[in-house]
Amino acid sequence: MPEPIDRLSALLERFRVRMHMFHSGTLCGVTNFDAKHGRGFLHVLRRGEMAVTHNARDGVARKIVITEPSLLFYPRPLAHAFHNAPEEGSDFVCATVDFDGGMNHPLVRALPPLVVLPLSAVEGLDHTLALLFAEAETVRCGSRILADRMFEVLMLQLLRWLLDHPDQADLPRGLLTGLAHPKIAAALTAMHERPGHDWSLAAMAEVAGMSRSAFAAAFKSHAGETPAEYLSKWRVSIAQTLLRRGKPVKAAADLLGYQSAASFSRAFSQVTGMSPRAWMQANP
Repeated sequence: MPEPIDRLSALLERFRVRMHMFHSGTLCGVTNFDAKHGRGFLHVLRRGEMAVTHNARDGVARKIVITEPSLLFYPRPLAHAFHNAPEEGSDFVCATVDFDGGMNHPLVRALPPLVVLPLSAVEGLDHTLALLFAEAETVRCGSRILADRMFEVLMLQLLRWLLDHPDQADLPRGLLTGLAHPKIAAALTAMHERPGHDWSLAAMAEVAGMSRSAFAAAFKSHAGETPAEYLSKWRVSIAQTLLRRGKPVKAAADLLGYQSAASFSRAFSQVTGMSPRAWMQANP
């Protein structure tokens, strides 16, 4: 039995997720939430019922009816509307979700466009929600900041549940389904923690405790791509963050284990379709 590992900290330390509560209370009639580049939403329905609608072309159900206390998580920009009769109302807290790197955040790429999860399904939510709603309902020193932090705790608890219940969550093949596999998770976490290491297939398989052939097949099956493809995308995602912060190309290449700036540029181009210089010009 593999030793338990922390599958999320290295990922979220490298690519942060920031939450900001913007609503607490009831919503009546129709409330629209517009899609904004790089931004998601996390809604908590504490009580009441409602319908949620989306555009038909967005790849999610056009209408969903929520009949019990639930989390609604939109990791990517997706316009949606809440419909609830004025006489009923619904008790809500809502937060925006901003991912470092926007659409390039590894979790954004790995998650479905919408996660709807009954509050009763996630063990341990009661204490988090009690504190969140207590801070949302009363204005006290630091309430806004504490509410934002409690939303971040809520997000972590949601991600833990997704990792522990990949089949129930109906996750697409990718990072999260890879992290849900104990042996593949060991290799992924090691890559997240040490992106500049000399990660040969043999080195990854050794961390996973598998033969090279078994590891390569299992990785592709659970993560949806080869280990080399994932590693390259992970390194380029980190490189994009470094370049945005003003790190020179040569320095980024050295930190991420490339033998030269030229080899780094080739890998960068294979993933993004443009050179680091062109990408920086397009993403100032």
